[in-house]
Amino acid sequence: MGTAGRESEGSVVTEKKQQTRRPSMYKVLLHNDDYTTMDFVVMVLETIFHKSAEEANRIMLNVHEHGLGVAGVYPRDVAETKAILVHDLARKHEYPLKCSIEKA
Repeated sequence: MGTAGRESEGSVVTEKKQQTRRPSMYKVLLHNDDYTTMDFVVMVLETIFHKSAEEANRIMLNVHEHGLGVAGVYPRDVAETKAILVHDLARKHEYPLKCSIEKA
């Protein structure tokens, strides 16, 4: 009997661990405009991004005062989905609220 395909006694088999990379993260940005109400932006932050009322107000004021605010940081597919949800909800309520994503 041959030993082809068998490990010899006493040998150690080591498995090479596969490196898993964390997904790239993306910031979801809300852009200021002259028509979308502050209350609507707060509602978007609370419902889509699950922010507390206090945090939603802080982010909304940042959008209002600086023209841009970070609603959250997520993996790309989640960020894209949240941006789509924002645009759909804004369109439904007839607001021009713009939402974009950029690599964090």
